[in-house]
Amino acid sequence: MILKLQLAISLISVIGASAQPVFTDVASDLDLTHQYTGGWEHFVGGGIASFDCDADLLPELYVAGGASSASLFRNKSSRGGDVNMVNDTPVELALTDVTGAYPVDIDSDGLLDLFIMRVGENYLMKGGPDCSFKKFDLGFDGGDRWTTAFSATWEAGNTMPTMAIGNYVNRKDPDGPFEACDTNFLMRPDNRQYSSIPLIPSFCPLSMLFSDWGRSGRQDLRTSNDRHYYVRGGNEQLWAIEDTPRLYDESDGWSDFSIWGMGIASRDLSGDGYPDVFLTSMGDQKMQVKDASVEGPTFLNATYERGTTAHRPYTGGDGRPSTGWHVEFGDVDNDGLDDVFIAKGNVEQMPGSAMSDPNNLLVQNTDGTFIEMGLEAGVASMDRSRGAALIDINLDGMLDLVIVNRRAPVEVYQNDTQTTGNWLLLDVRQSGINSRAVGGWLEVSDGNNIWHREITIGGGHASGSSTFAHFGLGNSDAIELRIIWPDGALSDWLGLDANQILRLDRSEDNISVTNL
Repeated sequence: MILKLQLAISLISVIGASAQPVFTDVASDLDLTHQYTGGWEHFVGGGIASFDCDADLLPELYVAGGASSASLFRNKSSRGGDVNMVNDTPVELALTDVTGAYPVDIDSDGLLDLFIMRVGENYLMKGGPDCSFKKFDLGFDGGDRWTTAFSATWEAGNTMPTMAIGNYVNRKDPDGPFEACDTNFLMRPDNRQYSSIPLIPSFCPLSMLFSDWGRSGRQDLRTSNDRHYYVRGGNEQLWAIEDTPRLYDESDGWSDFSIWGMGIASRDLSGDGYPDVFLTSMGDQKMQVKDASVEGPTFLNATYERGTTAHRPYTGGDGRPSTGWHVEFGDVDNDGLDDVFIAKGNVEQMPGSAMSDPNNLLVQNTDGTFIEMGLEAGVASMDRSRGAALIDINLDGMLDLVIVNRRAPVEVYQNDTQTTGNWLLLDVRQSGINSRAVGGWLEVSDGNNIWHREITIGGGHASGSSTFAHFGLGNSDAIELRIIWPDGALSDWLGLDANQILRLDRSEDNISVTNL
């Protein structure tokens, strides 16, 4: 299988050398001093929701505050100019005990709503014009738990999304906190009301992601669980989202393993059409690739072959193991090869883990391996980082970076890389149910390379994004694109020029293009 993997990697040869990524932290210039604070219930969490809530195409940021109030940063950047964010938080979003948030269009009205995770009652907030919000009336029970993970998808025949809610330690268990993981739930809609299905066993998840790992047309649920609190008897999980959800096991091809699971990212790196998985942890991070030779959910570890262990600090002199949190794929230099950002930071004062623990920027080489460039790129912060967003804030075709820190100010990095490749920014829509086409796939080809991109809600660590899909294209100045819509309908191939911001609307099974 290693030979097959190497062959797949060798097929992805992007013309042109990658540039040296350069990021500039502009948060202090913008007077953004927001911090994620609080006691042990806020050792985890600290996420960001990135989405456009005022219809100007530029993404806003809703940032968790823990014991402090959450903040909404309105995007005042000039398109293609300098990044400019201002704190402009409506009272409805100025909430305490927020651990993170995910944008999702619950009612398919075209406006993005928010699922807000909290220590205490979770909020399902309906988005309105100009970043206004109010609570949904959908019979949703926000509960009173410690929520640390979320994902959503649309199941066939439903008018609203199915939501997975991951709860951490049961704060009310007198025998806790160890071996006191709370119950996770699958929330399914029924006649515009939600009912809950317990996902048992539950093992203290810090990330969840619905993904069509086998390209079957159905998104199943992956949960990454923190063995620090389940201690023993737990593991990573993959739930088959059938009428009655069930766990995949060895008879399906799934192999049990346990890590200090923190975050999940998913992206097809090899061009074989199957999403690869990156899992953050304390110590080694884990890269896994789908074994395409078998039908079941068999994933092969590729961490060492790819150079993605990121297991100890690469600068600062602290040799103890690193602690990874949010993880996200993105092409920071537009060379056509996805890179990886990992937010790092000690839980609080864990003596066995690094205290000086810089964030990682793993830049991909043409042979599929990765090299650490966080220090050279200027993102090697030593603060206790948690959630993050790797998005194009100012719509100049380059991915910028926002990082939430525990008891330290938020960081906002503008991508100032001098020489980059071509790019596309794509906004995919369909009328009616599931306006953002969650569960669909984008396929982009330049004649030599093909990029497969799944549309998902979830993953990362407490941080969700519903912004333009960004493709770095290297030297390719024209591509062909098609969409596999969530119901399985396949569009025709469509020719597009590079370096554009486009809206792709479903027109029956094909695509209508609007230049933005």
